[in-house]
Amino acid sequence: MRQPPENYIAKEAVKVWRITALIPTVILWIVLIVLTFLAGKFSIPVWVVLVAWAVMAVDTYVTGFLIPAIKWRRWRYQVFEQEIDIQHGILIIKRTLVPMIRVQHVDTKQGPLLKRFKLATVTISTAATTHEIPALLEEEASALRDKISQLARVDEDDV
Repeated sequence: MRQPPENYIAKEAVKVWRITALIPTVILWIVLIVLTFLAGKFSIPVWVVLVAWAVMAVDTYVTGFLIPAIKWRRWRYQVFEQEIDIQHGILIIKRTLVPMIRVQHVDTKQGPLLKRFKLATVTISTAATTHEIPALLEEEASALRDKISQLARVDEDDV
C-alpha cells in the first residue's frame, strides 16, 4: 500500500480557514441577538431561544475551530517526477494522483486573506479539471509551481 503524501500545507491555513468560517457565523450571532431581544415581543418561548443559542454555540465551535484543525491535519501533498499526490478531506479522505504528463499549466493565486498571512494557493490544471494545493507559504508556493512546471514539460522526443 502506498504511503500518504509527506508534505503538509502551512499551519497558518488554520487561521485563514477560521476567519473565513467565522465571518458568516458572526452575522448569524448578530441575528440571534436581535431575535433574542424580539422574542418577548413576539411571544417566542424561552426554550426556543435557549436551543437557538446552544445550536449557535455548537456551530461556532465546530465550524470555527474543530473543522479547520481537522482540515489542516488531513491536507497533504507530494510531488514526484511522474505524478502529484494530493490528499484531503474531513470525514471522507480523498486521494488524487495527477500524472505530470496531464498537467497543462500551473498557477499560484492569492486573495486578500491569504496575502495577509503571506500564503498562496497552487492551482494545477489538466484537460479534465483543476486541482489545488491551498495555503502554502508564498516562497514555497512559487517554488512548487516552478518545480511542477519544470516536471510537466515534455520533450518532443518523449511524445
